[in-house]
Amino acid sequence: MSNPEHLRYSKEHEWVAAGDDGVATVGITAHAADALGDVVFVQLPEVGDAVTAGEPCGELESTKSVSDLYAPVTGEVTAANQDVVDDPALVNSGPYEDGWLFKVRVAAESDDLMSADEYTAFTAG
Repeated sequence: MSNPEHLRYSKEHEWVAAGDDGVATVGITAHAADALGDVVFVQLPEVGDAVTAGEPCGELESTKSVSDLYAPVTGEVTAANQDVVDDPALVNSGPYEDGWLFKVRVAAESDDLMSADEYTAFTAG
């Protein structure tokens, strides 16, 4: 699966879609979803929580392992995707669509975010 060009990517395998209103949508990449295997549990930050770029803010549990979810940007959580909490398989079936995880009003963007091409090279090596 190719990485959508309009997204930015973190070294922890999260993606960020910037919104016009200063609110960004966050999820994990298809690469991460494939590496995790079947996701069976998702713990997300709650609306109103402050998240810091590069810091854990939730958890994804699969049939293989438990992994921290890292915030790719700093800001305040404005929405959490209850659909993925109720049906964690959405993370695997549509990581860039229905499997988004949370939205955050961005206060600061990490300097470490990569373009789609940079992320593709990062995951290839």
